Parts: sequence; structure tokens; C-alpha cells
Amino acid sequence: MTSKLEESKKQPGEDVNAHLFSELQIRGVKLRNRIAVSPMCQYSSVYGAVSDWHLVHLGSRAVGGAGLVMVEATAVEPRGRITTYDLGIWDDKHIDPLKALAGFIADQGAAPAIQLAHAGRKACTARPWEGGKPLGRQEGRWQPIGPSALAFDKGYQVPAAATDDDILNIVELFRVATKRAVSADFKLIELHSAHGYLLHSFLSPLSNTRTDKYGGSLDNRMRLLLQIVSTVRKEMPDDMPLLVRISATDWAEGGWDLEQSIQLGKRLARAGVDLIDCSSGGLVPDAKVEVSPGYQVPFSDAIRREAAVMTAAVGMIKSAPQADEIIKNGQADLVLLAREMLRDPYWALHAAETLGHKLPSPPQYVQV
Repeated sequence: MTSKLEESKKQPGEDVNAHLFSELQIRGVKLRNRIAVSPMCQYSSVYGAVSDWHLVHLGSRAVGGAGLVMVEATAVEPRGRITTYDLGIWDDKHIDPLKALAGFIADQGAAPAIQLAHAGRKACTARPWEGGKPLGRQEGRWQPIGPSALAFDKGYQVPAAATDDDILNIVELFRVATKRAVSADFKLIELHSAHGYLLHSFLSPLSNTRTDKYGGSLDNRMRLLLQIVSTVRKEMPDDMPLLVRISATDWAEGGWDLEQSIQLGKRLARAGVDLIDCSSGGLVPDAKVEVSPGYQVPFSDAIRREAAVMTAAVGMIKSAPQADEIIKNGQADLVLLAREMLRDPYWALHAAETLGHKLPSPPQYVQV
């Protein structure tokens, strides 16, 4: 198996097979290609349970040829939901429906993954198509939690600043959620530490003003995420990959940035993380994001080179040639697509055709 360090040291163009439809080995999991369905919240659960919508939504992308299909941000506790309709993994009752979902994805040749999440201070809102605003008292709102008593934005509740006991409980919630994810037969697990949610909010000095061992210095701000990584790694089989999604920058002065992300990447790799999923933003509402095609790819490239760890690129990756170049040039080991997968569940099959690669179609779809 190619080690993370060996993989990360490859120079652009060194491996003629390092392109979009080459296999990728991560620990004991072999992906059939470098195309992944990014976790996308569907807000279609009743008290955290998988619905038929999830099976059709994710199953169709697995049928469509992706190498990895990741289940959306899945809350480790009810308080950690973005909305009351978020998927959850805080109850053993969630395991069997999740197992059926993972099984269908695997049966189609894709590797099923799940993203474990806690919304932190951005919890307790309406669904996007219902306005996305913070819930009111009459709408069943609950008390969010964060590193400090700082609201995300005007109109959001001020979160309770996490106590030492709260932090111990959060670590335990991720541990038990990991245990359930393993029982549900997922092949990879991702921790959500991006987009202003709980774990990201501990990393950034803009949202974390603590003066204890979880705030202040970079080491202190990384402490909770590293504790969770260490804890969940022990719950996972040795051959099961662990991923972490980060926001490589807050796009805001004085916030989390690429240099801190590189330092975090080094620490995560040493702690047993196999791949870093490189997104950005989401921490503050007034961030000035410089959006353009592939605008986050440089983050993946830098972290891959400087931290010597596998990375995934995500964000405005649209065309097959664009995605292929990212892999071929060594800027990432995996590309994650969200909006393009919503527009075209069979993006991978169509990309293969565009690039002149033979990718087997589902036999049910092959016309005689």
C-alpha cells in the first residue's frame, strides 16, 4: 500500500497513471477512481433517521460511477443539528437504516463514507428553503454550544461557552458516533471541522476567545480536534481511513488561515488522519471569499506538499478536464463534487466518456 508520505511526495506529472480514473488506496480501502460525492445536507430526516430520500439521492450517485459517496453532516447529538431535519447518529436506532444505506452504496461499487458533525453555535436554524433563519421560541429552538459565548451573527442565539465537562462529553459523543458508524458498515469516516461549525469554531481565534487550555495559542485551539481524532481512531479498525474536513482559511483578517492549516495538517497526519478535505470559509458572515473556478485547489495543493498528507480538493470543480488536471498535477489525491453532482448524478460516467476512459455502466442501463 502506498503510504501517505510517499503519495504526498509525488511530483506533478511523475506518475502517468495519476489521473481522475486511477484507483486510490487509503489504508485498507481501494477507491475505483478519484471522484467523490461531497457531503451535502438534505434536511430530510425525522429525528435524525435516514429516509427514502437519502437512499435515492446517494444511491443514484453511487450508480453514477463515483468512487466515494459521502453521507451528509450527521449530528452526534440533537443539540448539534443545524436544523431539526438533520441526519443523526446519536441513537442506536439510527444504525440499521444507515447500514442499509451504506450497503446499497457499496453494492454499486462506491465506497460509503459518513461525515460526523456538530453544528456548534450555528445550530438551531430553519431549513434553507424555509429561510434558514435562527428558530424562535415557538419553533422549538434549543441552546447551542460553542467555545465562547459569541453568536455567529445578528439574530443568532448566543451559545453557551463549553465547560470542561461539556468538552469531555463532546469527545465522548464523537467516540460513540464513530462506534455506530463502524457498526453501520461505513468504509471511511470524516470529521467535520469546517464551515464555522463546532470543531472549526474551536480552531479560529475569531470564535474562540478562551483563556484556558482550549484557547489562545495554536496548540490550545487545536487541542479539542486532536483529542477527538485520537479518541475516534481507537474506535476504528486499523485498515479504516479517517478523513477531516477543514476550512483552510476563514477569509477574514485575524482568523484561521492557510499557514495554521498546514501546521494542523502535520499534527493530524501524525495522529492517524489519512486525508484532509480542504474547503474554506463559513466561520463569519462577512467573510470576503474570492470565488473562481477551483478557487480552493491551492489550499489542497499547499497542505498536500507542506504537511505530507493526502488531500481532497472541493469547490467549483465543474468539468472533467479540470478535475483530471487537479489529480494529474498532484494538487490533490481526490476531488469532491457537490453542485455538479446535484445537476448530474452520472457526472462520473459522463466525465469518463469525455476523457476517453472506459467506465462500466450499470448493466440495467446498457441498451442491447
